[in-house]
Amino acid sequence: MSNAILVVDVGTSSVRSSIVHEDGAVANTFQVSVLPSSPAPGMVELNAKAIGEAVLSTANAARSAFGSEVAAVGIANQRASAIVWDAATGELLGPSIGWQDLRTVIQCLVLQGEGLRLAPNVTATKHQAILDEIDPDRSRSKAGTLRCGTVDSYVAWVLSQGSVFVTDATNAGVTGLVDGTVSHYDDRTLEILQISRGTLPDIVDSSGVVGYATALPGSPPIAGIAGDQQASLVGQGCIHRGDAKITFGTGAMLNLVTASVEAPAPVRAQHGTFPIVAFQLNGKKTWGLEAIALSAGTCVEWLRDDLGFFENAADSDALAASVPSSDGVIFIPAFVGLGTPVWDFGARGALLGLTRGTGRAHITRAVLEGIAARGADLVEAAEADSHLALGALKVDGGLSRNETFVTALANATGRPIELSSEVEATTRGAGFLAGLSVGIWASLEGAVSTVIPRKVVEPTLADADRLAARERWLDARSRAEGTIPELSGVQF
Repeated sequence: MSNAILVVDVGTSSVRSSIVHEDGAVANTFQVSVLPSSPAPGMVELNAKAIGEAVLSTANAARSAFGSEVAAVGIANQRASAIVWDAATGELLGPSIGWQDLRTVIQCLVLQGEGLRLAPNVTATKHQAILDEIDPDRSRSKAGTLRCGTVDSYVAWVLSQGSVFVTDATNAGVTGLVDGTVSHYDDRTLEILQISRGTLPDIVDSSGVVGYATALPGSPPIAGIAGDQQASLVGQGCIHRGDAKITFGTGAMLNLVTASVEAPAPVRAQHGTFPIVAFQLNGKKTWGLEAIALSAGTCVEWLRDDLGFFENAADSDALAASVPSSDGVIFIPAFVGLGTPVWDFGARGALLGLTRGTGRAHITRAVLEGIAARGADLVEAAEADSHLALGALKVDGGLSRNETFVTALANATGRPIELSSEVEATTRGAGFLAGLSVGIWASLEGAVSTVIPRKVVEPTLADADRLAARERWLDARSRAEGTIPELSGVQF
């Protein structure tokens, strides 16, 4: 038996399986694209059948390429999406609803009248919507023949051939179905939504053997589960109070370990961050917070796909670097509104300061600098809500390979940027959690001691120049707010 972990990582648009080694290296990666669909505006549905098939095909491919038995299996996943299936046959029932889906916006507003504050991007009302379609009288739910799970619980069920039905605390905490301690499901919420406790998975540790992946050769133990952002947090070595990382993907998410002694109030804080479970070990939760920018890498995709500025997203780096500055052009990334700190769903993207001399390179540079400025928004909000001073920022995600962007991020935040040696640190984090439970590492500290940044990028702007640029950008951001007033007034 080797000291290697097989990790299955189910993202929003693909399923990836890899081998994580004892030194933290990630190898033998196999990836299959599994894109969500949008049957109507605001609706996002998953192809759960294709996800299950891709889990098995990529896991077997990675295991075969490695050529030896693995010590355990870890799972990382997109959070808050909702999947319902038959407990006996595994048949998928109704639509599988993705985390970005907004079909339950009105229902969320109606529920506020009953004192239940749920956002449409959490799991709760998605499960309710599916059950209303396939089990309107809840007879099947009461009979215990349904399983209502998030992606992690479905993946564990597929790998175990139906013998494991669990979710870990990092995933349970963003379902909207649990109490403030994220230890139990909230009875009142379940009653209002008519969701039977028997249809929901048991809440377990992020690290610990929960069963066996009998669908794979050798039936390795399933030993670690974490939502993608928390897996990335661990994968970048952020396990102590004050450690923070930002993942720049389609959007951007900053996660900070607060290590609060008591469970924080499960509500949005003053500066727009949310409490999360960073990870749970031996029944003990390590708390954190999350700050969100709704648009990040999608802005570069806009330049590529809609404006035709370049053929590959990576080309944005060279194009932006071809000019010394944006020449006064400012971009506000708000294609679907602003998240932390203002949470204005009616804000829209803005491009200001254009002149006749503005070219593709200036706009591209402004877009990268605008995403970096949103990163500074997240940092400032996290510091204000946590009362912690953040030091160097650990960064992963596709944009971490863009040198122009990373330098802009260092300048916007005024602090060093430590770039992850793995573009997607989620896989490594899930591997650490699984390996910890089977003894590959004696402690989480021992696991993350293998994490060494690929590169550290220092700020190049003087503080006075940085603060002046920050003031100009914040003024521009205020002009993008409230573009669609009726949406700006919606709060969850």
